[in-house]
Amino acid sequence: MTALAVLAGMLGLLGAALVALAGLGLIRLPDPLTRATAVSKAASLGAVLVLLAVLLADPQPRTAVVIGLILVAHLVTSPLSGLALGRAAYRSGTARPPVTRVDEPATRARRPGMTGPHAGPGEPAPPGGSEPR
Repeated sequence: MTALAVLAGMLGLLGAALVALAGLGLIRLPDPLTRATAVSKAASLGAVLVLLAVLLADPQPRTAVVIGLILVAHLVTSPLSGLALGRAAYRSGTARPPVTRVDEPATRARRPGMTGPHAGPGEPAPPGGSEPR
């Protein structure tokens, strides 16, 4: 067994462990915002490590091109989907557990001069009305 095969195996195991840890975070974390964060970060890094392990196990030019395209697509879409899930959970008013004490978006929305769907009491909405759905 070569050193490259050992390194590929180690990267694959580490990547699989990170994906499993992200799955555990889905079960154990208290609210949708922290769950989305755990999955978007840990699963992304785990998938990258597994793909790099595949590249080390089969170092062909075609494999490198395919894995490179997969990595670019994954690294662009995964953080954006995590952000979209977190934003949807926040805007839907999903119940926050008691351990979540800070609500920064609501604090920012109450500042004087802020407008929009999350503006504080007495704040005008922008023209055209963009009420939350």
